[in-house]
Amino acid sequence: MDGALYLGVDGGGTGCRARLEDAAGTVLGQGIAGPAATRFGIEASWQAIETAARHAIAEAGLDAAQVGCIRAGVGVAGIGRKGARAALEAIRHPYASIAFTSDAMIACLGAHGGRDGGIVIVGTGTCAIGRIGGREMKFGGYGFPISDEGSGAYLGLRALQHSLRAHDGREGGSVLTRELMARFQDDPAEVVLWMDRSTATDYATFAPLVLRQADQGDAVARQVVQDGAEHVNGLVRALLAEGAPRVSLIGGLASAMEAWLAPDVRRRLSPTLGDAVTGALALAGRR
Repeated sequence: MDGALYLGVDGGGTGCRARLEDAAGTVLGQGIAGPAATRFGIEASWQAIETAARHAIAEAGLDAAQVGCIRAGVGVAGIGRKGARAALEAIRHPYASIAFTSDAMIACLGAHGGRDGGIVIVGTGTCAIGRIGGREMKFGGYGFPISDEGSGAYLGLRALQHSLRAHDGREGGSVLTRELMARFQDDPAEVVLWMDRSTATDYATFAPLVLRQADQGDAVARQVVQDGAEHVNGLVRALLAEGAPRVSLIGGLASAMEAWLAPDVRRRLSPTLGDAVTGALALAGRR
């Protein structure tokens, strides 16, 4: 096996994926492993990265000399935590080179074929990431509930707030508010108990209901989704204002929310060209 070899690794918070390719883009091997987010510790993060990489290398049948020719690109969830990048970069490895960035940035690189552009992630949370002319930028994504506007968690929170106000008689109710309150036995105290132990992921479980009711014309649901969509509009426009030549919407709620975006924003969206591992390969140097 001659020529350059490239290893791309997407080290996410729920799992790790690796792909080994040659300079022509031929897939030589793939591997998977457990979560690689730095919140689990640097050692655990690196172990997941190496496990996925070893599986890909084993599938390709490389010997030690060939492994030494690999140029690796790795995106890691939580690499922005204080000291995380330096700790990862200090680890000894067998490759010719290794480059680290965030999992969001490799998703951005993958979406635009390794070229300049931006992504707006719409899932449990929201965030805008861009790379333009060598500059990296981020808007939002500071965490729920102080940020992540337009996300699944945001839709769930806003829907519950409307439901409680409707229960009090402070505003008109709807099918959505009545269905949500029924899940808590029509008892605000039950909502409070649930709130005390709930995370952004728990709030986001209500997002499919909110979106479904909005599509069916529920007035409260439509207001919640329209408010959320306006925040997503703002994230897209922030990237465009910075000069992003392409902007893509990604994440579990991307397709559902896209229909609610402003016409001028929808017109400027571009389809993704590749996945996060493709972005990691671009980070490694494969074009």
